[in-house]
Amino acid sequence: MSTKYLHAMIRTDKPEESHTFYTKGLGLIKTRQMDSEKGQFSLIYYASAMGEPEVELTHNWGDRKYTNGDQFGHLAFAVEDIYKTCETLQSLGVTILRPPRDGHMAFIKDPNGISIELLQVGENLAPQEPWFSMENTGSW
Repeated sequence: MSTKYLHAMIRTDKPEESHTFYTKGLGLIKTRQMDSEKGQFSLIYYASAMGEPEVELTHNWGDRKYTNGDQFGHLAFAVEDIYKTCETLQSLGVTILRPPRDGHMAFIKDPNGISIELLQVGENLAPQEPWFSMENTGSW
């Protein structure tokens, strides 16, 4: 089983200040940005070079303020077979919070309560039971 560290997500209510910090302060480059009008949020990614692990800043539009401790979102890992990975984790007693119903993404928590996003490498896998019919078993 191969796993690759992808990114850590931090929530921000200061996207402009954060941009300056990560680019001018740390010397990272902005690798991409996705803005969702429907969801009212922006995802902004920074890394030391293209293809390297990233810091994902999530800016939820509006007046929401964050306090120390609630900005951190999740760690993300790419996996070769999301179904097999979730099966292995489940056999170890890990609760699958968001099952990989779409063959692409799942969420779990580590023993410390840290949210972990698992993302399928390449194309989504075809829907597969028992994952396809599973409901969320928790929240992340």
